[in-house]
Amino acid sequence: MKPNSRPANPSFSSGPCAKRPGWSLQALDAALLGRSHRSKPGKAKLKEVVDRSRHLLGMPKDYRLGIVPASDTGAVEMVMWSLLGALGVDLLAWEVFGEGWATDVEKQLKLADLRVMRAPYGAIPDLAKVDTDRDVVFPWNGTTSGARIHGGDWIKSDRKGLTICDATSAVFAMDLPWPKLDVVTWSWQKVLGGEAAHGMLALSPRAVERLETYKPAWPLPKIFRLTSKGKFAENIFQEETINTPSLLVVEDAIDGLKWAESIGGLAALKTRCEANLAAIARWVAKSAWIEFLVADPKIRSCTSVCLRIVDDWFLRLTPDAQRAQVKRIEALLDAEGVAHDIAGHRDAPPGLRIWCGATVETRDVEALLPWLDWAFGDVRRAAAA
Repeated sequence: MKPNSRPANPSFSSGPCAKRPGWSLQALDAALLGRSHRSKPGKAKLKEVVDRSRHLLGMPKDYRLGIVPASDTGAVEMVMWSLLGALGVDLLAWEVFGEGWATDVEKQLKLADLRVMRAPYGAIPDLAKVDTDRDVVFPWNGTTSGARIHGGDWIKSDRKGLTICDATSAVFAMDLPWPKLDVVTWSWQKVLGGEAAHGMLALSPRAVERLETYKPAWPLPKIFRLTSKGKFAENIFQEETINTPSLLVVEDAIDGLKWAESIGGLAALKTRCEANLAAIARWVAKSAWIEFLVADPKIRSCTSVCLRIVDDWFLRLTPDAQRAQVKRIEALLDAEGVAHDIAGHRDAPPGLRIWCGATVETRDVEALLPWLDWAFGDVRRAAAA
């Protein structure tokens, strides 16, 4: 039987993610439309995003924070092309995006001294084997695998290398050891439910020093340049951007930050995410047909929650047939207006992925779970008919 209750918000996509509770287009009424981003009020809007983000995250005062093009992907590419090559590189990959950074470093930058440390979906590499006297590139949270790093003890305080952290589905949801991280990147479209297209880039003083003392062997396009005449481009990390940002999207980012402040800041955001994960954990413990993709609770993500189907009928299918059945489950839930976009990433093992970031209400997660049971049962019965 179909469940009686439905989630009030069926948006469980892992990006762009659900808008904050109570959001409407009126939240954008103060957007500075039709004005230059280089005007005095335009710069003030950009500075507000930077200042509120810095304060909310408790970022060290001597870190620079700026708005950059092309979402989190653009931010990661900028720093890899600008910073890597001075030392050997350890690159950690346990899902799609880490593998993407590995491909770029190996095949585009063509660094000779590169060690790629991989782990299968549902796990993370052995952090004890990472050498932080080399540069290290890694995601904090694997958005497509649901596996996250737990703590920063594996990073030396007196390291010689730079730690470059893709934190897009972790920031605002998890504790980040800022003094251990030299570069942190993210986008607005994840935990605070902002819109896509723009990225955020935080740099430690050590990263700034590298920019001013090391020149890559390859040419840098304008959109990647973080220095000017050999000096750090401070303007990008104050009130300016490399290219033209959308001030409509900037206004939406400000709205998300204000909402986060109003509910209690970072502590409240983390609590909301962990409560969503806990709701799914209670359901999984009672379910015979599904498990977490990440077996170890210590490294299990509280934002991009990935699940694998373990029913015997499903496991006997080929991988392509499994993906087809997952798509049928997703389509059933979408047609019912219960959940949108919850199939796992196309490159991940066949399964479900439920976004549980801070803008998702726990009661909506709880309302969704009986529908997952219903949809799986319906698809299984149809396959057996």
